[in-house]
Amino acid sequence: MEHGLFQGTGEAEVRSGARVSVAIPVYNEESVVTELHQRVGAVLNDIAGGPHEIVFVDDGSSDLTLEHLENAAREDDRVVLISLSRNLGHQAALTAALDHVTGDVTVVMDGDLQDPPEAIPEFLEKYQQGYDVVYGRRVGRKESWWLRSCYFAFYRLLTRLSEVPLPVDVGDFCLMSRRVVEHIRRSREHQRYLRGLRSWVGFKQTGIAVQRSERWSGESKYSAVGLVRLALDGIFAFSIVPLRAAALLGAASVGLATVFAMYSLYAKLFLEQSPKGFTALILIIWFLSGVHLFFLGVIGEYVGRVYEEAKGRPLYVVDKMIRRETGTADIDTTGSGATRIGAVGDSTAASGSE
Repeated sequence: MEHGLFQGTGEAEVRSGARVSVAIPVYNEESVVTELHQRVGAVLNDIAGGPHEIVFVDDGSSDLTLEHLENAAREDDRVVLISLSRNLGHQAALTAALDHVTGDVTVVMDGDLQDPPEAIPEFLEKYQQGYDVVYGRRVGRKESWWLRSCYFAFYRLLTRLSEVPLPVDVGDFCLMSRRVVEHIRRSREHQRYLRGLRSWVGFKQTGIAVQRSERWSGESKYSAVGLVRLALDGIFAFSIVPLRAAALLGAASVGLATVFAMYSLYAKLFLEQSPKGFTALILIIWFLSGVHLFFLGVIGEYVGRVYEEAKGRPLYVVDKMIRRETGTADIDTTGSGATRIGAVGDSTAASGSE
């Protein structure tokens, strides 16, 4: 389904022989990463061009995920492994992956195999037709009915509220051209909603239907609280409608209060009556007090995000980076955190660039 608002001008440029980077953040996926590596590698084997790469970012896993990925880096020249200093969250890990990809195109996918790597050739077909972003539109979700209902409502609510047109039922699974990745790299806000940034960048975008698979193994690392936090990040990062709603509700309350005051004065002077309704008055006071507290919370969300930006902390901290390079087995001591294969035990701290 084509995202018409982001159409480029001129003929669609055909790109062939592109180097493909696959960016995958993982967290406690020891039962999945081996199968994930094999399936992604098999797909890349059939893609012309190259050399391709698979950039794994371990988001502070506490199981054997990192060890499995280190073994994969030893066996597969295409594997780049970035280990973060602690669990910093999915969006931070994904940002680290995008900061380190080197391909002409980057495919972003989750590490639970709900995003099928076998869809990558379809993304590349659209890319060769001239599209800079090809996103997977999720169909056939396997989650429970209530969770599917929440996703359905959220995507449509966010699309209504956002000042940037956002496609519905679309996650992080996508292909992005090099120039799109470069523009996203320059956007360093801390409360990140990367699928929204992808749309904000613009250029020529389209979507393809992708069957949403069940998890290969394990459980989702997004808790209910984490999903709510991600939803709020999406809303507050791309909409000021909540602030406008506060202003509109305040104006409506002032208008109603003015009308009621005029009625009360008329009733007292001309009808010799005093309006009754003590219970209703108390309920109105409670209601408006609740509304005030609610919108104070909304304003606090925006202020809190400004505070986080003002601190200027890096988006992530790298513990070590493993990238196999032909003919080299040295350790990077430049402060980039890169560790060449053969020296996995050594590490240099580094942070995400601002």
